[in-house]
Amino acid sequence: MNRPPATTRWNFLAAPSRFYRLSGRLLPGLWLLAALLGALGLYQAFFVAPTDATQGEAYRILFIHVPAAWLSMLLYLAMAFWAAIGWAYKARMAAMLARAIAPTGALFTALALLSGALWGQPSWGSWWVWDARLTSELILLFLYLGYLVLVHAIEDPRRADAAGALLALVGAVNIPIIYFSVRWWNTLHQGASISMTAAPRMAETMLQALLLTTLACWAYAFAVILTRARALILEREQDSAWAQALKGSRA
Repeated sequence: MNRPPATTRWNFLAAPSRFYRLSGRLLPGLWLLAALLGALGLYQAFFVAPTDATQGEAYRILFIHVPAAWLSMLLYLAMAFWAAIGWAYKARMAAMLARAIAPTGALFTALALLSGALWGQPSWGSWWVWDARLTSELILLFLYLGYLVLVHAIEDPRRADAAGALLALVGAVNIPIIYFSVRWWNTLHQGASISMTAAPRMAETMLQALLLTTLACWAYAFAVILTRARALILEREQDSAWAQALKGSRA
């Protein structure tokens, strides 16, 4: 049996109309998952996990800080990836995904910085230090904001997507700097509590709480990004036949 060309299959999967329909089916489950995992994770973090022997109750901030920091980096890589795909292959859906990811990435970066400051004050005696990891994370926030400002400052969507993709790709070099900063420099920031090559350095209940809040943040991020992507699709594809039909069915 003859298979359709790869470009045809790609266009079918990347069609904004198909993405809009599929994402609409996923959203209710993602929002429900985010709420349930968030409630379970916060309960585990604040009522089940024991007090840390060294940091006391202040350590509980890590149940928000760590997932936010992870997502701030991973979402930037995802944004850069989809922006590059959209730029290289003129894929509208990929470019819209990059735009949809940016505000959520900026939100988690700001949350990582804020929660880090709340943890740093009782731990270091200061809200902020020009530590290598903190500084590179702050640069990441500026990169997100710079991308958002740039793509909204250019009226032509294609030129805006191309300019944003270039900035996102250049800024991606900051991600390994953030991740390896505690190894490359003598920083105040503690090392990773969870490693793929070593046993976790925390109690089992703490680890469970961290995993739950991380999964909740992932579900929330997916839900918000898909919601924003759907709004961008309707904005850009408003003159297409399927969008007009959808608008008519809602009227």
